[in-house]
Amino acid sequence: MMYVYILQSLSDPERFYDGITEDLKSRLKQHNVGEVFHTAKYKPWKIKNYFAFEDHKKAYAFEKYLKSGSGRAFAKKHF
Repeated sequence: MMYVYILQSLSDPERFYDGITEDLKSRLKQHNVGEVFHTAKYKPWKIKNYFAFEDHKKAYAFEKYLKSGSGRAFAKKHF
C-alpha cells in the first residue's frame, strides 16, 4: 500500500508539504525529527490528509499532480 500525504507545519500553518511513502507513521516521524531536508526548517508537522493507493503508479501520479499548480489549487480548495 502506498500513501500520498499532505503535511501542515505547526510552526507556520500556511506551509504545506506533499509526499509519498509506504509507512506513514515512520515518515511523519522522519519529518518531525528533521531528517528530511525540505521540511526540517518548518517542523513540527501534522498530517492534514492522506490517501491510500494499492497501485504504485497511481500513487506516484497523484503525488505529482498535488505538486503541480493545479494540484495545489485543488488541495487548497478541497482539503
